[in-house]
Amino acid sequence: MVPSTDAAQPSGLRRLLNGLTRATNGVAIAANVTGTLVVLGLVLVVNYDIVARGLFNRPFHGAVELVQFAMVLIVFLQLPDVIRVERLTRSDGFLLLIGLSHPRVASAMRRVIDLLSFMLMALTAVAIFPEFLKMWDTQDYYGIPGVFTAPWWPIKLTVLFGTTLCAAILLLKSVGPSRNPATPTSEQS
Repeated sequence: MVPSTDAAQPSGLRRLLNGLTRATNGVAIAANVTGTLVVLGLVLVVNYDIVARGLFNRPFHGAVELVQFAMVLIVFLQLPDVIRVERLTRSDGFLLLIGLSHPRVASAMRRVIDLLSFMLMALTAVAIFPEFLKMWDTQDYYGIPGVFTAPWWPIKLTVLFGTTLCAAILLLKSVGPSRNPATPTSEQS
């Protein structure tokens, strides 16, 4: 039997971070798939509205409200996975240049950016939580009564879910092991 070394066995904290990262990554991927299905549903709604409006002069009532609803769902369901794979649109040319000559400085700057992004997402989640509770309690609806209405709380819940998951991913990125942005990690594949 070969004795284990510290280098071969990750520490308890590292194992915990790796487990949490795998869990959040799995949830982010599932949310992204759900967001993609919402996109497909949106395509069906828009095409149905076009055909019904053009051929039968009978537009789909509520198409505008469903499109608005779907856009929020798509953004906040897909955002965590976009952050996970580091595909969020940003200007990181400066970080790439610094990384060539000073990789530790670039890594530290990435961690600071991830930590600041975590704080922004966490604040957004904290701010939306009371709104979600209010909408859940009051069962407020949006839309045109008699034509099409939908409850607000699923939107607020999706924003809460998406921002909370983004915050968790960003926090784990800021405290996790260093990564080289030029080479994708196994989680990004």
